[in-house]
Amino acid sequence: MKPEQPPGPPDPSPIQFSPAPAVQPRATLLCLSHLRWDFVWQRPQQLMSRLATDYEVWFFEEPQFDERPEPYLEVREVAGGITVLVPWLPQDLGEQRIISLQRQLLDGWLAQHHQAPLLLWYFTPMGLRFTRHLVGQVVVFDCMDELAALRHAPPALAELERQLLERADVVFTGGLSLWESRRERHDNVHLMPGSVDIAHFAHARLVQAEPADQADIGRPRLGFFGVLDEQLDLVLLRELAMRRPLWQIILIGPVARIDPASLPRQPNLHYLGPRDYQTLPAYLSGWDVALMPFAINESTRYISPTQPLEYLAGGRPVVSTPIHDVVECYADSGVVSIAATPQAFIEAIGLALDLTRQPARLQALADRALQGMSWDSTCERIKEQIASLRHAL
Repeated sequence: MKPEQPPGPPDPSPIQFSPAPAVQPRATLLCLSHLRWDFVWQRPQQLMSRLATDYEVWFFEEPQFDERPEPYLEVREVAGGITVLVPWLPQDLGEQRIISLQRQLLDGWLAQHHQAPLLLWYFTPMGLRFTRHLVGQVVVFDCMDELAALRHAPPALAELERQLLERADVVFTGGLSLWESRRERHDNVHLMPGSVDIAHFAHARLVQAEPADQADIGRPRLGFFGVLDEQLDLVLLRELAMRRPLWQIILIGPVARIDPASLPRQPNLHYLGPRDYQTLPAYLSGWDVALMPFAINESTRYISPTQPLEYLAGGRPVVSTPIHDVVECYADSGVVSIAATPQAFIEAIGLALDLTRQPARLQALADRALQGMSWDSTCERIKEQIASLRHAL
């Protein structure tokens, strides 16, 4: 597919990379991400940490801004040999200057470090603004979310996604709804759903030492971990806390895109803040029921959350609002209950608490729902798709 040229004044000649030799060196995977590596551990981290066993992974984040007058590229190595690249730019720049400086910093890095075949992986279409001059062996669009529906989404995002769909060799979607909405827009779309590190979360099925900030919270405990943002149903949380004051509701995760003051405050609502991915099983082991209290709105229309799988791997029953992909995938599991109103949510939690008194049945239902759902298996299918495209060159 022929790359488009950016609008405006002509740029220097595009950077071209020679076709791979018959015996290919370890290829480089340049990942353009809207999420930061050190944010909540989710799809980008799960996939890139596994792909790093086969590729040299460069994880290019969105820019940060400070008072330094000159732009620079922060470079750091993280576990698994992944290189995280963060462009730092001066404050108060116009949009075109921001795009130009990101390209300049990335091109400088490529000129100094790039020798192997290049693969381009986009989690965000916004990355196309400063990379459309690059020519990679394979261009991947990993559509993990309906980004245009999120609060404060850039106006250009929808048009950039259209352009990226034209350029991409393959499109992966993180859930069923996204696959249904993209399959008519590209001829090589594959459902690669959010999965789970079963072994990691299975530690929650064992007796764990209580984290200090959870140890003194009473029971029963109802828990949620994830980003606290516009996708949460704050009215539902408030109603649940008020109607069942003896139920203790624990929420773990950073607050994003909403005012923290908008979060409901009740004595039985416990906001513990963000916690490291490695510690989540210890928190989960101390919960009785896991919650999916998502709002039903435009921002959640296409989400396919991974929490149900993580909760089930930890041996906990789940109660969720009627998110489309959760209903399609888990409504008949016997261990994930769907409830559309606060009263129905409360009743479903009561039934889930009853299920916890049948541990053998609970674990059997959870294990059945988990069959075939692991990040390892998803990543192997992704590698097969990429290898097939590279072989066809």
